Amino acid sequence: MGASVKICGLTRPQDAAAAVEAGAAYLGVVFAGGPRRVSLQIAARISAAAGATPVFGVYGQQRVDDILHTSDAAGLRGAQLHGPYPTSVAARLRASGLEVWRVVRIAAPHDLDTLDEAVPEADAVLVEPLVPQAWGGAGVALDLAVAREARARLAGSRMVLAGGLTPASVGEALALVRPEVVDVSSGVESLPGIKDPDKIARFMEAVCGHSAIS
Repeated sequence: MGASVKICGLTRPQDAAAAVEAGAAYLGVVFAGGPRRVSLQIAARISAAAGATPVFGVYGQQRVDDILHTSDAAGLRGAQLHGPYPTSVAARLRASGLEVWRVVRIAAPHDLDTLDEAVPEADAVLVEPLVPQAWGGAGVALDLAVAREARARLAGSRMVLAGGLTPASVGEALALVRPEVVDVSSGVESLPGIKDPDKIARFMEAVCGHSAIS
């Protein structure tokens, strides 16, 4: 089975519809901060445009009650947890029916030692580069040798690979790392938060092309 794709950092309903049409399995809206942060109202419109495709909220410092309220009000079906969220928060969100992805940001090989802490109460562990003074991966790719080691340490758990992926680079990343999901944002944009349907299509084609020869 090939990898699934999440298109993250959506700010417009029409981009969500384009991502669904192209075959994305997951979508994401950002509440944590940065240029792609959306309001609750926009998130609800994106969720409506997504139809049956699950939309994740991306959180950084929000309280668990706020995450639950946002998910209910906007029709979100998943929570992607950046920041120092304890296992108890992930457990409560999962108990409410949300799919939970816990995030590990890697700046150096020793950061891989934190992967084990992210596995409990996670439906998947998202691995991305830690970029100083930037929220998220900031379009920077994770060193693939480090990503492969993360994959090995997450044996038995679902891994999401994020950070700097593009239509040109995702095939190599899939071949070397073999995550279950790849997460892309800036790599399919024309401007921050504005997705490019052609880039989305080419990204999906690259993922599907790799799956066909795997």
